[in-house]
Amino acid sequence: MTEYRGRIATGYFGFLHIGHAVTFWHAQERARAAGGKLILRIEDLDRDRCRREFADAIIEDLHWFGLDWNEGPDIGGPFAPYVQSQRRSRYLEAWRKLRLRDFIYPCKCSRKDVAQASLAPHDENEEPIYPGTCRPRPRRSLAFRAEVVAAATAHWRFRVPDGERIEFVDERVGRQAAVAGRDFGDFIVWRRDDVPAYQLTAVVDDAAMRINEVVRGEDLLVSTFRQLLLYRALDLMPPRFFHAPLVVDESGKRLAKRHGSLSLRALRERSFAAEELRARHLSKS
Repeated sequence: MTEYRGRIATGYFGFLHIGHAVTFWHAQERARAAGGKLILRIEDLDRDRCRREFADAIIEDLHWFGLDWNEGPDIGGPFAPYVQSQRRSRYLEAWRKLRLRDFIYPCKCSRKDVAQASLAPHDENEEPIYPGTCRPRPRRSLAFRAEVVAAATAHWRFRVPDGERIEFVDERVGRQAAVAGRDFGDFIVWRRDDVPAYQLTAVVDDAAMRINEVVRGEDLLVSTFRQLLLYRALDLMPPRFFHAPLVVDESGKRLAKRHGSLSLRALRERSFAAEELRARHLSKS
């Protein structure tokens, strides 16, 4: 049987939030139950948000919470590097494949443009469905694309197969389905500031590191449909998925990252014990 390989992935965006820590605990427990391995990956591509001063704190707080891993940036492993800023060539290779296979196209639309043009209703935490403003018609001349790229401010979007029903079975919440173009639209794989987007980097890294189960929060369910399309376009085998329940307050509202008082560092300074936090929040999930 194939060895279980799971992962936890975080960036240097600030001190680790209790919500992420609880999700990582689910990942660790599933890896241990399967007698497999857990990999730590650092997602540090967003230069505007990542701060190096949080790097050591993240590792320290993960260990304090009771988390451990078999491969990662601090201990190495067969699929190093485990830091995304050192893996750019792999993302470029995937981007080139998508470009050559005509899965992606350049787009000048800003987030505001998309929000204003989208007719589909969406939750404030969800990305509005792209209305297709820059989407070229099939086999449209390359001159149009060159014109867009010449502005040097283009995103690259993945063209979803409109009307196709995408399905997968989640290990926790069961069968999930969405219709491309209705429930989610064309999405960004490479940003205009020359940074590969989350959807692409997650797929490339999980495949390269042979991750065969992804454990993450259920707020990322819709991302799974997008990523399944990328796996298919790149001829890669997708992993299984387990979407863990989110950490919520007494009223059932999600505890957001903006609540800085709920970082592990802040909770430690308030004399909470890791065991107490795990018992409190895992009992609700």
